[in-house]
Amino acid sequence: MRFIILFVLLFLFDWYAFQAFQLWSVDWSMESQTVLQIVYWAIPLLSIALLILYANTNIGERKPEWFTILRTILTAAYFGKFVIIIVLLLDDLRRLAIDVYQAIGGEVGFENTRSELMAQFGIFAGGIPFLLLTYGVFRNRYRYKIFQQLVEIDNLPKALEGLKIVQISDIHSGSFTQKNAIKRGIKMINDQAADFVFFTGDLVNNVAAEMRPFINVFNEIRAKYGVFSVTGNHDYGDYVQWKSVEAKQSNFNALVETHREMGWDILMNENRIVQIEDSSVAIIGVENYSGSPRFPKYGNLSKAYEGAEAADVRLLLSHDPSHWKYQVTKQFPDIDITFSGHTHGMQFGFEIPGWIKWSPIKYVYKEWAGLYQQGKQYLYVNRGFGFLGYPGRVGILPEITLMELKAKK
Repeated sequence: MRFIILFVLLFLFDWYAFQAFQLWSVDWSMESQTVLQIVYWAIPLLSIALLILYANTNIGERKPEWFTILRTILTAAYFGKFVIIIVLLLDDLRRLAIDVYQAIGGEVGFENTRSELMAQFGIFAGGIPFLLLTYGVFRNRYRYKIFQQLVEIDNLPKALEGLKIVQISDIHSGSFTQKNAIKRGIKMINDQAADFVFFTGDLVNNVAAEMRPFINVFNEIRAKYGVFSVTGNHDYGDYVQWKSVEAKQSNFNALVETHREMGWDILMNENRIVQIEDSSVAIIGVENYSGSPRFPKYGNLSKAYEGAEAADVRLLLSHDPSHWKYQVTKQFPDIDITFSGHTHGMQFGFEIPGWIKWSPIKYVYKEWAGLYQQGKQYLYVNRGFGFLGYPGRVGILPEITLMELKAKK
């Protein structure tokens, strides 16, 4: 019964949006109109077939490449149709207002029919998000970009001048389908010849097993002084219905062991002091800690900080950027740089370096991508290496951060 109701609603949705295409093609040849109808109605038919397949097989768990792409194209098509419907509704409200005006005795000097211009505008407006979202899937999913950032630190020891840090975040391995594309990203990381590589959480979407096919890819990451990592909100299995508390804990233990299996030094509310010549760097790592009540606070920065007081430079790995102003800047003013991720830059927006940087996520997180400063403290928010939900990116490319430290003059 639920499927029947869904199919009826889907048909009504498509039928209403199709009014714009009918009006747009009224002067076309009969053959062209037939082709348009076939292409248009193939979308709901494919959508219904995909829903039936998803409900009766395990294809949603396997997520083959063709399934991911087809699902996304259909979703983008319906997003575009939604925009068309908004425009048609505005036009119908205009017509209703005219009908009411005529009913009370008013005169209108033109025929009150649906506007061909509005129909064309609706198709144009709906076509933009469809094309952008489709482009984002085929072109930008694995289009890794290196974002270079120079950070000046007061009293930076000479031995740490020019220290190179590569940061990646939000791998979300459960979304990946192309291992060779990821290998290109790993090569880009290694080509930077970094002193440190930091990973700032969300290794998986939901369960530790998602990372198994990619361990032999990410274990190739190299850095002079090591790869350090922390956990993100998706790493705890909080978005899965577990049979028992023990099953959930077992999954988390497996995820932590996966970090170690890849040769990553996972920091669970602890730190590492790395000696570089006569200077020291404290790498501090906390479990997920959010300034928002929507996300958990597993981290313990006080515990993680213990023993880092005497280091020349203190670098914090904390997945959620809201942690920075919520606690770091208030209670730990000597932490020089905090490295975060989590936002993905919403995987949608646009950036013109030195001019504009915008994404809808900015209305949720004030610090959502790039470098931020408060006093002598810095926060860097990585745009994410992977993707979640929408398997693509529009305007906000997957990021490999290359940060270099410099003494402030």
